[in-house]
Amino acid sequence: MIDTLLIGGKGNIGSGLRKYLPQLDSDYRITSIDLSGASDRVGTPQPNDKFIELDVSADDAALRKALEGRDLVVYLARKDPLTDMNAMTDRVFKAFMDVCPTAMMVGSSSVHATGGAYFPFTKEPYSIIAERRFDEVKPWPEPLSARIDPCPTGDYGLEKAYVEAWCQRLGAVGMKAVAARWGGINADNVMTDEVAYFTVWCHQEDSARFVDACFKASRSGTLRSGAHYYVISDNTHNIFDIETPRKEIGYQPQHDAEDFYRS
Repeated sequence: MIDTLLIGGKGNIGSGLRKYLPQLDSDYRITSIDLSGASDRVGTPQPNDKFIELDVSADDAALRKALEGRDLVVYLARKDPLTDMNAMTDRVFKAFMDVCPTAMMVGSSSVHATGGAYFPFTKEPYSIIAERRFDEVKPWPEPLSARIDPCPTGDYGLEKAYVEAWCQRLGAVGMKAVAARWGGINADNVMTDEVAYFTVWCHQEDSARFVDACFKASRSGTLRSGAHYYVISDNTHNIFDIETPRKEIGYQPQHDAEDFYRS
């Protein structure tokens, strides 16, 4: 059994993990923490769903109890403003270190942690890519390296860079942690009108494949703890490095945004 805790399990990412992780491996047993009254994005309830209603930013004792005995923890919760978000991140990671030091942590980052490298698609070649003028992009740019340091452009990116720093801290003391630089994930697994969504899009199944790959690498002793990886589907017009997680943890995304674009 893989005793898994999703902190923020009802959102776009958490709902996908609840659906797809057990499909990848029936050993996953998932419990989700979320706020009382939080909207569940899963659509159809999963047969083995377990929930804890809890504000992890306010109840340290209950958070620590929920962490007991876990093999895998995925930190997905967020709140505003930035100071409150970072304080919640401190609380979660400190409790994780104390309560389940042998478990694996996947910390929720985002492509926005490196937004300064490409966003808001106003300079070449990214502006041309955003306009889907692909034939004019010669040569196609080298993917943004998974090893690029955070370069956020706003508070959202800053909170994700803060999570990445915590994952590096865990890795530095011999614990198992990876920061997931999630791409564009939504519960319907469809395209949106967001600029260049077709290049940052990630199917929920692929996000689960990433988490599963991280956990299996941690169990085999091959995980580069403290790493941060882009979690993007195998998009035809990708600008992010997903070859590094392919090689390092065996990440195998199955979907392509072009199959869903304007579908």
